[in-house]
Amino acid sequence: MFIDTHTHLFFDNFKNDLDSVLTRAKEAGVNYMIVPGTDLKTSEAAIELSEKHESIYAAVGVHPHDTKDWDDSIIDTLRTLAQNPKVVAIGEIGLDYYYDFSPKEIQIQAFEKQIELALELKLPVIIHNRESNEDIMNIVRKYQNAGLRAQFHCFAGSLSNAKELIGMKHFLSFPGNITFKQSGSLRELVKHIDAENILLETDSPFMTPVPHRGKRNEPAYVTLVAEKLAEIHELAVQDIARTTSANAFKLFGIGKPKKVSFTYKIGNSLYINVTNRCNADCVFCDRKGEAVIKGYKLKMSKGEEPPTETYLREIGDPKNYDEIVFCGYGEPTIRWDVVKEISKYVKDNGGKTRLNTDGHGNVINKKDITPELNGLIDTVSISLNSTDAKQYAALMRVDESFHQAMIDFAKSAKQFSRVVMSIVGLNEVDSQKAKEFVKTELGVDFREREYF
Repeated sequence: MFIDTHTHLFFDNFKNDLDSVLTRAKEAGVNYMIVPGTDLKTSEAAIELSEKHESIYAAVGVHPHDTKDWDDSIIDTLRTLAQNPKVVAIGEIGLDYYYDFSPKEIQIQAFEKQIELALELKLPVIIHNRESNEDIMNIVRKYQNAGLRAQFHCFAGSLSNAKELIGMKHFLSFPGNITFKQSGSLRELVKHIDAENILLETDSPFMTPVPHRGKRNEPAYVTLVAEKLAEIHELAVQDIARTTSANAFKLFGIGKPKKVSFTYKIGNSLYINVTNRCNADCVFCDRKGEAVIKGYKLKMSKGEEPPTETYLREIGDPKNYDEIVFCGYGEPTIRWDVVKEISKYVKDNGGKTRLNTDGHGNVINKKDITPELNGLIDTVSISLNSTDAKQYAALMRVDESFHQAMIDFAKSAKQFSRVVMSIVGLNEVDSQKAKEFVKTELGVDFREREYF
């Protein structure tokens, strides 16, 4: 259920009760742990632990504190260690300017050499950053087109840094410090980072979360980090566990690949994965990529699209959910008849429905389908994306005429359902203009979605 992606179990304060620590982790639902080395000796120790315990994986690397005696020949030793099948990353590596344990220029040399080793071996890196943000960002930018994949452990940058790193397909992680009373600004930052981009970690034996602060940290406490993330994002703990575990599989290859989900639960809403087909090709959509959301794999071909009966069987009693939402990585109105059949079942059995759409349903179905919303769809959420037809066409990779078709769909749909118009929070999109347009011209609700 949980994966602790950063725990230093080779420290002496685990020496006398490691078996108990691992038992508590298992009882807490921690299926896997990654132990990153901090020098050659501890990298070997991490591998030894991984060979003794099925739930443990290792990372090998030299921490910036330990680079004072750096010699490029160390790379050869790390390369050999990394051949072990339980080694899943190069780390913990990076920069630390808080202490003067190693000269900056040596830290940078060691960091870049180890990044290059990771690229050679096609492994991700686990990055440490303390008061070295500018140099870290510049170095990561240097390798952004080289295939670098990274976990930014105990993330210490700004929100703009976070967005840039996520744009490069990296992941961020936060240990127990997000539970500290004085960490309100960190929690505010985390609030704006989607769970799709986060990994769980404890940084054991350090960063012990509340209410155990002041005591030794251990992998079982990763559940407390997950609980705080769930609270911040207003999700269930299970949502955080599933999403972050899928992220760990994506970056480190730990765990098992997921089967396609035809329905998927987030919070207390059930989402219906109708199709991956779409008439648009939005620049911000991962439809043609991995098509994973909150740990659920949604990618399927047309031939894999199930019949209505499959959805009804998985829905069961719709009153068990706050709402049934037609939302996947495709345009639901492409299978409009299936959407209507499912909606009728939901409404007949006391449930609520929501349709997430690009608003092109009339064009797709070659008729006005909005009257058919009546009594079937409670809320229609339509992707406005931009008030400018040219910008809209560029973002969605459709003809400019689709912008007016979407507006017309919204105007007609509000006669039969509650309508919400949404945009994705891109820098180039005027969100205030969009909000005013929605309120004054369309007279419906408005929502801005965070973009990562």
